[in-house]
Amino acid sequence: MRPAPAKVPDSNALERLGGATLQVVHDLKNQLNGLKLYATFLRKRLKREDQPPDERETLQKLIAGLDRAAKDLTALVRFARPLELRAQANVDLRRIISKVIAEAAERETGGLPRVAIAADIEAASVIGEFDSVAITEAVKAITDDVRASVSPKDPQPLSVAMRVDRETARAAIEWRGSHLNRRSGSGLNDCGSIHTALATKIIEAHGGEVNCDNNTIRVLLPLSSKRI
Repeated sequence: MRPAPAKVPDSNALERLGGATLQVVHDLKNQLNGLKLYATFLRKRLKREDQPPDERETLQKLIAGLDRAAKDLTALVRFARPLELRAQANVDLRRIISKVIAEAAERETGGLPRVAIAADIEAASVIGEFDSVAITEAVKAITDDVRASVSPKDPQPLSVAMRVDRETARAAIEWRGSHLNRRSGSGLNDCGSIHTALATKIIEAHGGEVNCDNNTIRVLLPLSSKRI
């Protein structure tokens, strides 16, 4: 007997399925955000009462888990939708990266603790034509993904470096963690979570590229000729 011919997927059906899935994800995100509000209210109540520390710690872990799940779903919705970039000339990439690094070292987000970040950033302004909001989102996403790969017991700290290649007029940004493969793959790229997949989409839309290995994520972004 001849094998039955493979069925070609119905593009219209796939499009409808994708739209329905996106709506479900959007609704789940809203529900998780609602649960987080309830959990945060409960945490404030417990602070006013003589509650055992282990119960407060459990609640804090619950809130962190809800926060991570909501962030993942938000990134998935953002990834599925077309990007609408509003690029502007004379955007200083150095300023964006320096600000993100400083904030990441201070904030606790998604259950991630504060962490020391070794920064080696180009001293002069690094000017290019970027959507500053989108590039900031991409840099934050990669930084948090690398943070999630670092354990307090790791001998090598998280580091971020940026240099300008004047021959190619591109900025090279490099994040180093200990084991980026601790992050579960998103199925959308080989660099980690859905957040780095979204960051890759943003960077490629700017004409850049993203490469990664076991402990490093490298980004190349084109700059305006004024910088060189």
